[in-house]
Amino acid sequence: MSSTAVILMNLGSPDSTEVKDVRKYLHEFLMDKRVIDYPYLFRKFLVDGIITRFRAPKSARAYRSIWWPEGSPLIVLTKKLQSALQAELDLPVEISMRYGNPSMKAAYDKLAAAHKDLEEVLLIPLYPHYAMSSYETAVEHAVAVHRKQKYPFRIRVLQPYFQEPAYVGALAESIRPYLKEEVDYILFSYHGVPVRHIKKGDITGHHCLQSEDCCWVHSDAHRFCYRHQVYATTRQVAQALGLTPDQYSVSFQSRLGRDEWISPYTAGELATLPSKGMKRLLVVCPAFVSDCLETLEEIAVEGKHTFMEAGGTSFTAIPCLNIHPDWVRALAGWVRAAGEEHPQWKAPAGQRKVAL
Repeated sequence: MSSTAVILMNLGSPDSTEVKDVRKYLHEFLMDKRVIDYPYLFRKFLVDGIITRFRAPKSARAYRSIWWPEGSPLIVLTKKLQSALQAELDLPVEISMRYGNPSMKAAYDKLAAAHKDLEEVLLIPLYPHYAMSSYETAVEHAVAVHRKQKYPFRIRVLQPYFQEPAYVGALAESIRPYLKEEVDYILFSYHGVPVRHIKKGDITGHHCLQSEDCCWVHSDAHRFCYRHQVYATTRQVAQALGLTPDQYSVSFQSRLGRDEWISPYTAGELATLPSKGMKRLLVVCPAFVSDCLETLEEIAVEGKHTFMEAGGTSFTAIPCLNIHPDWVRALAGWVRAAGEEHPQWKAPAGQRKVAL
């Protein structure tokens, strides 16, 4: 695999906490047609005329509250993951962001300049679950940049790993130490998506959200159903930890706008759990593998405040996988498996597979 390289692709972050940088980042993020899936002109009016105008100053304050001396937590942690994975592999490892810097093109260019004999890049989207506003847009963007620039190397992409044993095991082990505390309940809080995204992703056209148990009834739709996949992750992690159904539940955070999003909403759950006797709470956010604004501020600060004001007595936000040793080993194992034509790796349409 000497002619192979790896790129870890994460969401991204503003370059700084200045309002202008936050506004630029929000514009790039929210103008993505897979994030806000409205016609271009309406999306532009909504994003530039309303959302970024009012949200950028508020988001800048939120970023300042969690910003580290080294920079954006998400960027810093992704770089640390890069170093940890590089130590496990005899292959070059680069990072890129879907939005902001370092860009996908910058990562490709760096590899192409440093490794003239490069034949293939293994792209690892740092999104365990398939959603059109996260995994899908990241992969489509990476493929589009690759084709536009006509790089000589091929790419293969790691498929969603929401139920891969190595990921589930790493997530379970990251949670396990916190179960030694006096705990009443565990809330698995995932990033939310609009209901229409779930329906759009239903390749059968008649399964998703058509019944209360749709996520548990086998269907081809599950290949692209974010809601099914987060429940699958939760169920398997709970089994690994020996949790009973009355000890945990799933909720969804980061709702944007007035459209209907998948529920229950995390904020609502945090406000009502204490009244149900769940006063000592653990919160884990498995949709994120790196701590970021949504975990460090939305959950660990705002979420804690909501819960404690509602009568909670203890609140612990469990860190994301970040550079947990089991997570690093999981990534390294998947990269090594790529040399064996593992089905977890797929080439975008129109590319030949390379024999490693």
